[in-house]
Amino acid sequence: MPVVEVGRICVKLTGREAGRKAVIVDIVDDNFVVITGPKDLTGVKRRRSNVKHLEILDKKVEIPKGASDEEVMKALEAAGLVDFMRERVKIGKKEILAVVALATKQQS
Repeated sequence: MPVVEVGRICVKLTGREAGRKAVIVDIVDDNFVVITGPKDLTGVKRRRSNVKHLEILDKKVEIPKGASDEEVMKALEAAGLVDFMRERVKIGKKEILAVVALATKQQS
């Protein structure tokens, strides 16, 4: 399982942005991170998110901690991941429940 770190790409599993990809820009503590789409690219606003509500992917971009949306966009373009980020992941309720249950089990 990929590590939660700055620059790691993830998929939101819950909420109105479920199925959309984002980039981790800061780590608040063991349970929360700050993510951004950026909004212009994926529709995900910069916000704090629970790690349990994210599926961490194996792709990563090189950005500094707390990077601006412009810096994140430049890093995504340099890595050739802009089209990958635009693709939305279809997530059904059963998949969300399974991933959240697995994440909860792994943290216990």
